[in-house]
Amino acid sequence: MSTWETDFYRRPLQDETGNILWELLVCDPDGSLRYQAFCPQSQVSAGWLTEQLQQLVDAGNPLPKIIRAFRPQTFNLLEVACKPLGIEVEPTRQTPTLKHWLDERSRQYPTEPNYNGQPYQALDLEKPPPVPLPENLWGEQWRFAALAAGDLVEAFTGRMIPILELPEPLFPIRLGLASTIAVPGVVIRAGRKSMQLAQWLQQARPDSLNYMAGAPDGLILEAGFVDRWIVATFEDAEVTTAARTYEQRKLSSKGLHFLLVQPDDSGMTYSGFWLLRS
Repeated sequence: MSTWETDFYRRPLQDETGNILWELLVCDPDGSLRYQAFCPQSQVSAGWLTEQLQQLVDAGNPLPKIIRAFRPQTFNLLEVACKPLGIEVEPTRQTPTLKHWLDERSRQYPTEPNYNGQPYQALDLEKPPPVPLPENLWGEQWRFAALAAGDLVEAFTGRMIPILELPEPLFPIRLGLASTIAVPGVVIRAGRKSMQLAQWLQQARPDSLNYMAGAPDGLILEAGFVDRWIVATFEDAEVTTAARTYEQRKLSSKGLHFLLVQPDDSGMTYSGFWLLRS
């Protein structure tokens, strides 16, 4: 299934009349496709975006099944622009090839003659402070866990799990992880609310689950474009030590980790599993 990663947003550049320029970047995950175009801010529209995507197809590039966008403004325009082309638009923070290219472009902007001198951080999105999960979704218990990288995919493939997110690009073997590396995770036992919690999480689109030191310490779910949810807070020293180990393991696993929701600890029934990467 072909996929493109896309960003369309204003840059610290201007045309000869002083109009702010928006830049369109389109690439595929392996970087073999790279397309770039500029649009004056006064002409920004979904229609302009549709024309650019059609030009890419007319140039011999196969129409993708999915276009991914990590920026809300880009996603909103793409949703309209892709309807005439029959392309699905996926909101996700997981656009690594595109973000690497944007990082390169950010260093190039100050060297270009039409640079307007404004500081620019291409990957920064304004994030709200984290808020608690809805009270009706709180699970009965949660804990940190870990699975060997070599066992992770097999442990959940082929099982009757209602919600299963195992993106192939995040498979440990695709990330070059040794089979013995411990991939950390969080397991939530939610009892009768297990399926309700799993469905809510799926709608929230989990991206990563991170330990945040504070008073109290917290476990923060990054989801959607910029949403942040407080999964748990704790002050117990043993839990804090486990949380630090969790983060250390994420460093060893190249950011790979998981979230598992289950009704009980029998190990027989799961409601949702998400393979994530910071």
